[in-house]
Amino acid sequence: MEELSHKIHSAAEYVESRLEGRKPYAGIVLGSGLGKLADMISNRIVIPYKDIPGFPISTAIGHKGNFICGELGGKCVIAMQGRFHNYEGYQTSLAAMPIRVMKLLGIEFLFVSNAAGAINQSYKVGDLVIIKDHINLLQNPLIGQNLDEFGPRFPDMTCAYDIELQDLACRIGREMGLNFNKGVYLGNPGPSYETPAEVRFYKIIGADIVGMSTIPEVIVARHCGIRVFGMSVITNVSNTDNTAKILNDGDDVIKQADMAATRMTELFSRIISAI
Repeated sequence: MEELSHKIHSAAEYVESRLEGRKPYAGIVLGSGLGKLADMISNRIVIPYKDIPGFPISTAIGHKGNFICGELGGKCVIAMQGRFHNYEGYQTSLAAMPIRVMKLLGIEFLFVSNAAGAINQSYKVGDLVIIKDHINLLQNPLIGQNLDEFGPRFPDMTCAYDIELQDLACRIGREMGLNFNKGVYLGNPGPSYETPAEVRFYKIIGADIVGMSTIPEVIVARHCGIRVFGMSVITNVSNTDNTAKILNDGDDVIKQADMAATRMTELFSRIISAI
């Protein structure tokens, strides 16, 4: 854990040295195909992950691998244009390391986004779903010696996804002419897509949407005392039977997420402006 703490501080010091005195108020994590939001950040400073000491490298499809700091919604933000996953070979503690880096840079809010499959059959491709809770089937990123400087050994997760931010998003959504569902996100390791039997199991235990990311970041953010808002873009409807009628396809996930990214960008921008 001393090694992880050293990596976090070294990375934060490097990123801070590149920010020209800027202090980000909110952090944003952009999932598969959702990097378009980064293009809407003005007065941008782009910091490639590969330049940051001890930092992981994003290898997933649709993840460009940059920190982008600038203005969105009239506030200074720092966005991750790509994240890290268990299926890339990273331990969850390392996959969530950027959240602690952003905490040291000063963020108070974290906006997480992802491309997800719909377990709830009432959801449609292209829907934006507010994450209200999660079910974690990934390794918990807090396993191991606790980093006391960031938070307590046993952080509470009752309201992992900030209720006030959810309510604000719904109000702003109505102003935009959008009505959002609220759903429970289930995270599994991947990289194989879920089987129909797994989808039926996930539905029984209360999941509405499924993906391979996000939860480690949220756990670490709450451990750090950061308020979290989460949103999923529905990019496919998960199969509930063993019929090859709708096969999951990674390239199509990126395409569908890209189509929804404009609406999500406007929503995030308006929420950030209002907080």
